[in-house]
Amino acid sequence: MSDAIEFVRPAALTGVLPYAHAAVTGPGRTVFTAGACPLDADGATVAVGDVAGQARQVMADLVTTLTAAGAALTDVVKTTVYVASADRADLVAAWDVVRAAFGDHDAPSTLVGVTVLGYPDQLVEVEAIAVTPTVCG
Repeated sequence: MSDAIEFVRPAALTGVLPYAHAAVTGPGRTVFTAGACPLDADGATVAVGDVAGQARQVMADLVTTLTAAGAALTDVVKTTVYVASADRADLVAAWDVVRAAFGDHDAPSTLVGVTVLGYPDQLVEVEAIAVTPTVCG
């Protein structure tokens, strides 16, 4: 975890959540990502009908985007995970992939079931906010 991020887990709230309740950042460079989508290099949706497969592609694309912006998953302070499904099992399938990608870095997150996402056959999208340490130079 970046030194610029402090995760908050109030003792008065449940401790069973797989993420912190809040994140506080100090000075640093803030990175806001667009929603990472499960698209291949040609713009076609991958893993059609496979929530977990799309989540894996989304997380790989999110890592690529963060890297290009000078950040990493360990700099993320908040995510929003969108799953186009009313079935809680689909939400959990996507969440399990996202959570695994972050490992011990349990940034606050919101998991949302939605009616539809922007691309044909798209089931998963993840957006993130990251803060990298200030570089003096």
